[in-house]
Order: sequence, then structure tokens, then C-alpha cells
Amino acid sequence: MNEDILIQRLHSKSIQHFTELIYVFEDVFEMKNFVIPNQRYLVQLLNEKNFHVFIALQKNKVIGGLTAYTLPAYYSESPSVYIYDLAVKTEFQRQGIGKMLITNVNDYCKSIGVEEVFVQADLEDAHAIEFYRSTGGLSENVIHFTYPLN
Repeated sequence: MNEDILIQRLHSKSIQHFTELIYVFEDVFEMKNFVIPNQRYLVQLLNEKNFHVFIALQKNKVIGGLTAYTLPAYYSESPSVYIYDLAVKTEFQRQGIGKMLITNVNDYCKSIGVEEVFVQADLEDAHAIEFYRSTGGLSENVIHFTYPLN
């Protein structure tokens, strides 16, 4: 693993690093015609207690990160956390940075009493499936449905 990589959880004053992470997502996920939301909205999002952002820094530059949401449960007093996006810049992939991010989010969630952390991967994305299995994730066979409203 890279010893010069620092993993941080962002807070509302970390808007610059959050913006850098969003552009990492845009690049890695090959998002076409992407328009970043305004800064006021992003700061508001960072202030949400149920929204979490972890970044990987090298020389104070964001090279990867993840976003996650706390989901309260009705069947337990302990919530779950859903990892929504995780990406590492292409030139830094397969160097243990994604595993560092997963370890950090899991450690953080355990410290705040989260029951389970989960993430989804597309069936066609063999690299993501292999990655999540290599980090100790247990797979489930499910189908994800969406209802586009726009």
C-alpha cells in the first residue's frame, strides 16, 4: 500500500476537496455532459449528518474517494450505510487505495454504531465485483430497479 496516501472524512469546510472528488467521479465514470451542482448546494450536502465523504489524498491532491449515506432502519435501532460511489483515478488503481477507503469507512461506521455497510455493483462490472469481494464484501444476488422521474 502507498504510505504517502492519507484518507480523510470530509466536513462542511472541505468544499474544495469535495469538488475535486466529484471531478474524479466524472472522469472515472466517464460522465458525459456533466454539470456540477452549485457550491452552495454542495456545502449544504456536506453539512448533512447522514451524508459521508471519504477521500484519498496524495500531496494534498484528491486521487480517489467515496460517498455514502446513513439509512435509518425500522427493524433495528442501528442504521445501515450505503456506499453510493467509490472511485480512484485510473493511474492510481490497483494500488490498495480503494481498500484503504473501504477499511476507513467501515472503521468509522463501526465506531458510530452502524449495523452494516453495503454497496452495489453492476453485474457487467467484473472489476468492481472482484474488488468488493477482495475487501471482504459478501455478495447477494439481487436486481436493482430504478424509476426515472425526469
